Amino acid sequence: MSYLLIGNISALICEECMEPLADARIRIYLPEGPHDPDVLARGIFKDLRQIPGTQVRAKAERLLAEADLDSKGNFCLSWDESHLFTEPLELDITLNSVPGARNAREGSAQYHLSTFVPHWKRDRDKFLAAFAYVVPAAKWSNIRRDFGAWAVAGTVRHADTGEALRTVRVEAYNALNDKLLGRGYTNELGRYQLYFSREMLTGSRMMQIIRDGRYGISDSPDVYFKVFDRGQTVLEEDGSKARQPGRRRIAHCSRQNLNARPATQPRKTGSFSGWINGFISGKARSQHKDKYVMY
Repeated sequence: MSYLLIGNISALICEECMEPLADARIRIYLPEGPHDPDVLARGIFKDLRQIPGTQVRAKAERLLAEADLDSKGNFCLSWDESHLFTEPLELDITLNSVPGARNAREGSAQYHLSTFVPHWKRDRDKFLAAFAYVVPAAKWSNIRRDFGAWAVAGTVRHADTGEALRTVRVEAYNALNDKLLGRGYTNELGRYQLYFSREMLTGSRMMQIIRDGRYGISDSPDVYFKVFDRGQTVLEEDGSKARQPGRRRIAHCSRQNLNARPATQPRKTGSFSGWINGFISGKARSQHKDKYVMY
């Protein structure tokens, strides 16, 4: 008898946007000692609590199976029967990087997600179970901070009609030096995602001015945005916009909804009507010429 565990693990950037844990590895461990059923029922998820390297090495002998998550955060794990299906399993995630990070960190970071008993169903010669989890945005933001990577998501809408603007380009800028941090494009629903890393700032950290005139150190930029539609600027903020709430020291997972006002572009009918008129005139001349020859 064998076991097959399938599932998906993703993370929230904001309430409206999710990203898969694409560059991750899932590890399943055999349990260590007895577990209280009531404790398991109350606390299935641990929200990716990082495990020190000493603990990771200490439980290496209990490793049951491991596999990489694909580009959509899906995984598939299988192993031969080596424990009772009523026993709990420990589920850990290891990360070498996150979307938007320029470089992978030295050595992977391992996080404990859950200790639980899968709901196994027997299918011929194996037991099947599924597992899915979405990392909360607040926790994912803290993890992204450790990797020095930001994810910004939101919606771009027409400032007058509220209509979602599709296929427009969104650019984020650092208010300290007006440097482009990252860009993304809206989809059919007007939603966009963009990423940037700590290396895009001034060095690994940045300097900002505090209100009383003193200087302080921050590892997160103040941000403003520009939006372009087919090469035309439809939203152009400046550095003063970055002083507003939600833009100062932007969170590593941030939702930024934007309103733009695209200029109406009149249809160019002149050239088309001219072509039609020319075609009709040419047709008339051709018919007149044919009649003249016939005579």
